[in-house]
Amino acid sequence: MQPYPHHYDVAAAGLPDGDVTLRSTRLNVLATAPPVEFGGPGDRWSPETLLVGAVADCFVLTFRAVARASSLEWDALDCEVRGTLDRVDRIPQFSAFRIRAHLVVPDGVSAEAAQRALEKAEGACLISNSLKAGVQLDATVDSIAASAARSR
Repeated sequence: MQPYPHHYDVAAAGLPDGDVTLRSTRLNVLATAPPVEFGGPGDRWSPETLLVGAVADCFVLTFRAVARASSLEWDALDCEVRGTLDRVDRIPQFSAFRIRAHLVVPDGVSAEAAQRALEKAEGACLISNSLKAGVQLDATVDSIAASAARSR
């Protein structure tokens, strides 16, 4: 890892109508639009979905680092995040993020150790730590055998 501070530069460009394009060095151009709730087409990433996606992505990447540092073996992590946009003191803002995480670990891996790693990842996620809305983690851990039995 490089020493802090890190800087991330993104440029946005738009016209009176149509998509907004996001550009950053060495990355694909990303077209965005307002979500359907704000009169947009609903078929593109929006600032709202990008923010919620950043929470989900950061959680998985942070868990990966925590698991590696803890020598925790795992097979799969599925993460769904729901961000709640509301009016707080008449100002629209995200008021909560709920992370639903389902972790599958190999047979014999401690479910308690896996749960602690999930909780540590939630607490260490730099994106959710940078937001003023609360974050709630609902996590489950299954062994491979239990996961296979559940999918039958």
